[in-house]
Amino acid sequence: MALGGLLVIVCVLGYAWGAVRLGDRVQVLAVARSVAAGQSITAADLKQVPAAEDPGVQLIPATQAEQVVGRTAVVPLMAGTLLTPSLVGEAAFPPAGKVSASVALKPGQYPQGLANGSRVAVYVSPTAQGGGNGQPAPVSSSTAGSAPVRLQAVVLGVDLAGDGQGGTVITLLLDASDAPKLAGAPAGGVVLMQTSPGGA
Repeated sequence: MALGGLLVIVCVLGYAWGAVRLGDRVQVLAVARSVAAGQSITAADLKQVPAAEDPGVQLIPATQAEQVVGRTAVVPLMAGTLLTPSLVGEAAFPPAGKVSASVALKPGQYPQGLANGSRVAVYVSPTAQGGGNGQPAPVSSSTAGSAPVRLQAVVLGVDLAGDGQGGTVITLLLDASDAPKLAGAPAGGVVLMQTSPGGA
């Protein structure tokens, strides 16, 4: 009986300790509705949500909401995103070292359902997919057999109205050093593939 009583006490203490650990949460700021890159953040764009404390993740406490209102979204923010200091910045856009660029793509060159804020891998072909009058473009000896160049970007906008020639205009945020590679892509030489938040 004594052992049984001791076991009950241990179980109760263990449950109490676990409950305290699970309850060790703080109120942080999250995005209540989608915010475009470069857009000023308003109070209506924010909401408070509970989150577990993690020293490795810099979430913005709910008590700092007034300091976030009026600042600018560095990248497109989707509803439900937990805010970190790296996601909000000053009014300047694009951020230092970044540029925005638009490309007109045909179906099959980008994933259907692509949304603002999506991370994509941009594959730029060194050779054109086709020339004028539907004829294949000439391939130089310097580019023949070359693999596509892979760039990383974030989708800023998707214009389904397109360019008037059946293409969808997609605006991307990418490294300034990658802009010349995208600008030099031949017609039909750009393909987008959606990636995970980590870029894989």
